[in-house]
Amino acid sequence: RPEPERTTGGSENEFSCHCCYDILVNPTTLTCGHNFCRHCLALWWESSRKNECPECRQMWEGFPKINIMLRLLLMLEDEDLVKPPFNIEKQTHRRAVLAELERVKALGVKPPQNLWEYKAANAGKSLFLLYGLKHSPRLTIFYLYLFDYSETFLPFLHTCCPLTHIVSGHTFLMVEPSWQQWGEFLVKYFLLPYQLIAEFAWDWLAVHYWTSRFIIVNAMLLTMLEAFSLWRLWTTAPKTWIHLCKMLYLGFAFALVWSFIPQFVCNCFFYWALYFSPIINIDLVVQQLMHPETRAR
Repeated sequence: RPEPERTTGGSENEFSCHCCYDILVNPTTLTCGHNFCRHCLALWWESSRKNECPECRQMWEGFPKINIMLRLLLMLEDEDLVKPPFNIEKQTHRRAVLAELERVKALGVKPPQNLWEYKAANAGKSLFLLYGLKHSPRLTIFYLYLFDYSETFLPFLHTCCPLTHIVSGHTFLMVEPSWQQWGEFLVKYFLLPYQLIAEFAWDWLAVHYWTSRFIIVNAMLLTMLEAFSLWRLWTTAPKTWIHLCKMLYLGFAFALVWSFIPQFVCNCFFYWALYFSPIINIDLVVQQLMHPETRAR
């Protein structure tokens, strides 16, 4: 029997899940190098309660650092994506896949382990989240729920409202939340959205000692400022609409000029919002406490 034709991208078996033996969906690679679908790996852990590979039984901790599948993908070219097992016919889709592979080549295959690695891998998103969560936390979290559910929203929810019986690390932050988690999250989302940010920063206290403290203090100050604004909402309703229009205008302008802004300027905006914003908010809170009759600007 003639041997099957080999491609530079590997056979279907190399891109198959070791649990369901189908093409990988949301692939997750353990430290031993074996690949599994996210859902299959989550089901395996829930049934066994063991942090070990279903294939070779090697133990793992946290995010894996080895990714055999991505090593194979890094050899792919445009003509390889047309052939099995990929069969990507649209040129725009192939171009997007190749662009993402180039990003992996530049940044490496290890997932971001801290704020600075995440900022290096997602410069635009990190700046958007920093300013969005500061000025409009509810709208920003709702945006993540709609457009960035698996990668950002789910880990955020599991970190702020963890399940008491899950004791593993970050590997299973992709598990669907329970009703108890949703209930706790929605109460905080509507009443104290900045508390969610503070709880997320608290979880990273061991990694970012001072930065997490800056974020927690800033979240407390922003909660106080929001309380002052809500207290005078009936007198500032027109200004509330003006603030909303201003935020929409700034967001639209930012999207237009983002690609033309030098990286140095973006870094200045990032560090200003991260470290100097709490100092400004302290002054605003003091002004509100000293002059409670003063209307919010």
